[in-house]
This record gives sequence, structure tokens and C-alpha cells, in this order.
Amino acid sequence: MKQKLLLFVLAIICSAGMFAQNRADQIRKKLLSRDESSVIVASHRGDWRNFPENSLEAIDNAIKMGVDIVEVDLQRTKDGVLILMHDPKIDRTTTGKGVIAELPYDSIAKTHLKNGCNIRTIHRVPTLEQALLHAKGKIMLNLDKADRYFDQVYALLQKTGTTKQIIMKGNKSAEEVKKLYGSYLNDVIYMPIVNLDKKNAEQQLNMFMKDMNPVAFELLFKSDSNPLPLRVPKIFNHKSLIWYNTLWDTMAGGHDDDMSLSDPNKGYGYLIDTLGARIIQTDRPQYLIEYLRSRGLHD
Repeated sequence: MKQKLLLFVLAIICSAGMFAQNRADQIRKKLLSRDESSVIVASHRGDWRNFPENSLEAIDNAIKMGVDIVEVDLQRTKDGVLILMHDPKIDRTTTGKGVIAELPYDSIAKTHLKNGCNIRTIHRVPTLEQALLHAKGKIMLNLDKADRYFDQVYALLQKTGTTKQIIMKGNKSAEEVKKLYGSYLNDVIYMPIVNLDKKNAEQQLNMFMKDMNPVAFELLFKSDSNPLPLRVPKIFNHKSLIWYNTLWDTMAGGHDDDMSLSDPNKGYGYLIDTLGARIIQTDRPQYLIEYLRSRGLHD
């Protein structure tokens, strides 16, 4: 009896481990299939309200919450090491000072990350390779600022076995994207960024749809006075998912995290129900996930 119970427990543990390791594949499949049955949550710089931004711990906590995509930023040190950091300097987010491109990695590694209140923590600046291994199989990663040295990035993706776990976004033309990234696009998911307030925005959408058939678009607009966001779902006709950012008010017509804290139906709900958003990037991942789960829109 004890032996059977032990085997049962081991089976549950193994199943849980397989689920965790397969989660990135599941999210990727939802993206590639243009699944509109739920809303995918992207966390900006990880869970930076509880841990330092762009830290391994911020990624970990986002995973624990149930976040689907973590956005992280890349910079390169003087000796060519790719690290997670938003700013070109280490002054704001660490206990050190200096321009990253002028500092060797060893000197940056000795500093401590600061939290959102500018307080020193025990956490350190991770390399991209460390972050890839840390998140392997668990979550999709949106690598911001990666296009500046993507050959080096892709070599690390191959080394760590994470080539199919990566999202890149940008505002380059379809022709430029194909020329720059070529065969990388068989693995890495590329999403165009289109500002819907620009005069040629609708033309850009149609050109990308024709030339690249993107999995999703990141869309930006400042005000609800712009009629194009209302037309986008019909233009896409379920062929591409819609990604909106709720980080601040001018990114999605005022329907941001702050509005959502007052009334989530006017913020997140409007983006989902009226504008067809199926990917939302937020600075409040836990709040967004709770709202989505209350509506049956997130696992």
C-alpha cells in the first residue's frame, strides 16, 4: 500500500514538472493558432512592484502569478555580455554608476539591484543567458531592444534551447524584418508595432497582413477620438491577435492600468470587448489576471 501511495505521489510530481516545462509551448501554440478564447497576459519588466525590474526574481514571481509573457530589456557590456536592463546606464536600477557599454560585466555583477522605491536589494543583474535558462519552458519572453545585436542573441537562444520561446516586436517594415531576421522567423515570433494615430497606419496594417501574416500586432493610440481602433478587428478578421499596452494612458486611448484600478470594465474590459484585444501588457499583472479569471478569460 505504501509503495502504491509513493508511486502515486511521484506521478503527480512528475506531471506537475512536465506541465511547468511545457507551459511555454502551450502559450506559443495559443499565439500561433490565433486563439481568441482567452486573453494572454504580458508583464512589463517582470513583476517589478514586488522585485527589482528585469531581475530573475521578477520573472519568477510573474510565472507564479500565471503570467504568459514577460517583457525584458537588453543591453550589452563593454566586453560583449548581454544583460537584462532597460537604461543605457546602471545608475537608476543598481547601486553602481556608469554607462553599460563602457563597463565590463564583472564590475556590473558586483552591484546590487534596486527596487521600485530606489532601495538596495540582495538581487543582482542577470545576464541574458542566465535569464533564458531560468525561464526555459516556463514562460514566453519578449526581448526588447534585442534587434541591435540579434545574431548574438540568437546564438544564445540556440545554446540554451529557447529559440521557440522568444517574441520580438518592432516598427520596421516587413521588407526590413525579413532582410534582418530571415530564417530566425521560423522560430522567433515577430510582432509589428503600429501607431494607429499615424496617417498611413491602416496601409501599414494591410501591408503586414499581406507580406508577413503576423501572429499579432502591438497597437498604439492616444484617444478614443481615433476611429481606427474600432475598425481593426474587422481588418484583421481573426487572422492576427491584437496586443495593447496599459502601462500609461497615451498607449491605449486612456484605457490603462490606472483607469482599470477604478473600473476594470472601462479599462481592460473596453480593450477586450470593444477593441478585440487578446494580449495585454501591464504593470499590474496580478490585478489583470484576477479580473480576467473572474470573467473566465484566463486559466
